[in-house]
Amino acid sequence: MHSSIYLAVLIVVPLVGALAAMLVRKTEGASYIVGVGTAVVEFALSIVVAVLYNNHIKGAGTFDFMSRHVLSAPLGLAYDVALDGISLVMIVLTTLVLALALLGARERRREPSFVAWMLLLTSFTMASFVSHDVLEFFIFFELTLVPSYFIISGWGGAQRAKAALKFFIYTFSGSAFLLIGILYLGFLHQHQTAGALTFSDSALTSTVLTHGVSVWLFLAFAVAFAVKSPIWPLHTWSPITYAEAPTGGSIELSALLAKLGSYGLLRFAVGLFPLALVTMRPLFLTLAVIGILYGSFVACATPDLKRLVAYSSLAQMGFITLGIMSGSTIGTTGAVLLMFNHGVITIGFFLLIGFIEKRRGSYQIKDLTGLQGPAPVLAALFTVVMMASLGLPGLSGFVSEFLILVGTFATHAWWGAVAATGVVAAAAYLLWAYQRVFHGRATGVNAEIPDATTKERWVLVPVVVLIVALGVFPHPVLDRITPSVQQLIHHVSATGVAK
Repeated sequence: MHSSIYLAVLIVVPLVGALAAMLVRKTEGASYIVGVGTAVVEFALSIVVAVLYNNHIKGAGTFDFMSRHVLSAPLGLAYDVALDGISLVMIVLTTLVLALALLGARERRREPSFVAWMLLLTSFTMASFVSHDVLEFFIFFELTLVPSYFIISGWGGAQRAKAALKFFIYTFSGSAFLLIGILYLGFLHQHQTAGALTFSDSALTSTVLTHGVSVWLFLAFAVAFAVKSPIWPLHTWSPITYAEAPTGGSIELSALLAKLGSYGLLRFAVGLFPLALVTMRPLFLTLAVIGILYGSFVACATPDLKRLVAYSSLAQMGFITLGIMSGSTIGTTGAVLLMFNHGVITIGFFLLIGFIEKRRGSYQIKDLTGLQGPAPVLAALFTVVMMASLGLPGLSGFVSEFLILVGTFATHAWWGAVAATGVVAAAAYLLWAYQRVFHGRATGVNAEIPDATTKERWVLVPVVVLIVALGVFPHPVLDRITPSVQQLIHHVSATGVAK
């Protein structure tokens, strides 16, 4: 198989799986089998691509698996895909999220539809991560809203309609600025080159921009990505959405779609408009630090576990934004690594919260106490995920945050110093929540909660293995990320605005 075909297959396989899931919907459980089978195939393909990428590139940091076909020259539409180390780790995360969400958060109500929407969401997300054309990226970036909306509104909690509507309106509104920015940039490039209209990322990079235009275009792109991430203060849709979405939907939103926003910020906002960083970097560093502190403090007062993870994610997205805006290779590499590691940690959090909710009928902290007694394995698994989230040395969260803080200290020490207090705050709210839920004496219904089943334990094995493995030996992932980050930082530095 020619290397360029692999990315097309990764996009198409979930589409075929979604169609198959609906075709076999009349047979009990068949759609679920199709969904899980598709997820396993998709994950295996992503690993094959990761191995092939390593063999082809060997540390060069350039794009591979490139394929471009013009679909409509007058409109500038093209199928243009490519892969580098940054997008590589994102496609592996995409397939991992799908597999574990279906295995650990099965929805038996209208199961064929749920499976189909999850597979469609995977296809659109995959296409977004491998798009090497900005307009193509925008199309798939927007298409992710459709399955997300129906997953939240169809299988969510009591306020699912409100949560789905708020999510859709916020993200769709932010994307309007992105579309305007993309069209302006594309037509400006056409005017400057007197050539065909194109939205290719490689071509648009050469567009000559004044500082003022660069700043406005950066903002147009960054607003859409800040909403999706989410970055403070454009985060207000996320707590209710994460809380009301079904477990599988919460995993997709927090572990994956939030990273789509961070990826867009790094790949397109920073990559296309490095000149704007002179003006915009202090603002976004400040927003990142506020997000870290605000998310941590509000998490201390949140009444339920899902909102706790939502505000914890807000703080983590602040760290990712800090690394992206640090202007250093170390900090940016840490940000990309945290995008992956936080995705894995969030999978674990929401799966465990889903297991608790299934047993207790609630994820409100006040309804839970002493669960460590009747469910010691569940408590142990929660401990591993929690310790990784608060950055315990030896686990994956520590490596990511350490690289971000080191990189930020080297270039913007004051922001790095303030952000470091967020690590202490994370320990406070996570340990306090853990004490209230798992410590103490279990009474009533809590005393009868069954421990993790064999299936639940096996579903969480990949999460625990990745948390430990990437905490002790992160080099295999860093070796793929770092060259591509160096290429991007070199491009930004070439404009004379590295700091």
